[in-house]
Amino acid sequence: MPSFNAFNVARLPEIRFGAGTLQQLPEVLAGYGRRVLLVTGRSAFINTAHWPALQQALESRGIGWDRVTVADEPSPQLVDQVVADHRDGGFAVVAGIGGGSVLDAAKAIAGLLPTGNPVMDHLEGVGRGIPYQGPALPWVAVPTTAGTGSEATKNAVLSVRGADGFKKSFRDNRLVAEVAIVDPELLASCPPALIAANGMDAFTQLLESWVSLRASPFTDALASSGMAAFRDGFWAAWQSDGPDAAEGRAHLAYASLCSGITLAQAGLGSVHGLASPLGAYFPIPHGVVCGTLVAEATRMNIRVLRERDPDGIALKKYAEAGVLLAKRMFHSETEAQDGLVALLEAWTERLDLPRLSAFGMTEADLPRVVANCRGGSMQTNPIVLTDDEVTELARARL
Repeated sequence: MPSFNAFNVARLPEIRFGAGTLQQLPEVLAGYGRRVLLVTGRSAFINTAHWPALQQALESRGIGWDRVTVADEPSPQLVDQVVADHRDGGFAVVAGIGGGSVLDAAKAIAGLLPTGNPVMDHLEGVGRGIPYQGPALPWVAVPTTAGTGSEATKNAVLSVRGADGFKKSFRDNRLVAEVAIVDPELLASCPPALIAANGMDAFTQLLESWVSLRASPFTDALASSGMAAFRDGFWAAWQSDGPDAAEGRAHLAYASLCSGITLAQAGLGSVHGLASPLGAYFPIPHGVVCGTLVAEATRMNIRVLRERDPDGIALKKYAEAGVLLAKRMFHSETEAQDGLVALLEAWTERLDLPRLSAFGMTEADLPRVVANCRGGSMQTNPIVLTDDEVTELARARL
């Protein structure tokens, strides 16, 4: 009987998954009190029939609410301003309804509303290094896209763009949502380009956590299940109006949820290591970074693993992913690994994902990006890549 290495499972939210589960939100919020701060996107959810229905349901339960909007990736300044404006609002709970940026903002706001402390006190790498002591307000996560898995993580990713920009996390177990309501019907309003970018983010998180140095039997089970769901549902969800679109959205929402759990438990890899400086220095949506890099990053990892760790578990797991995603057997593990890379390249081409140069990145920017890619995600990549190898990886998608 094989032995299992020790592993930990960090805190997770209560998860309510399924079509129509949004209708449970008012009841869930009422369990915390009579004042809720709603954090939403600017228009996507607000312009659907779900918004007036939610307002009516809150009013019928006597729940008062204020709403703040998050129109882009949240910055420390936005979080601090919302906290300052609403600290005295008597809120019992925060609800984040939107994509990953909205959920990250809601997470940080819930963590700081009770004290009013600035988020730079606690932001990793660029903050003041003050340990977060809480308390946090309870918050409820309602993702309206399928990509980041932020509903299942403890980290709120905050960004400042520009030459001196950064993309860093405010991270603590007390920031995990109390409840995550994952309703695949909310994906129906997402345009194909958003499904593509967010879906490739979720897939990349699944693949990177699958081969992560911190992977465990627990995360492997979820990553494998999530990749199979992505394989079976993504393209129907992306086409958006076909007969299988609703089922595809359910598969994709599940894959995204699994990706959030696995990244929180196992960590990620080189794509997300590069995504941090790329998202800080250039106006590149996070999902686009993942989608445009994942094939090249997988190719590079496999090449370097063959050279420096040919008997390691990661190569075997890449081969297993190739079999899983292609839904066919290969003559050898090497052929399965190459088949995985070819499949990812075909996905990149079919989705017509833009290259990094489309967002203003040039050859001259490579050293700065590579110098700032060694954060937490790169630490769990299955093999240590040299600066030259990371440069080659990024240059391939310029």
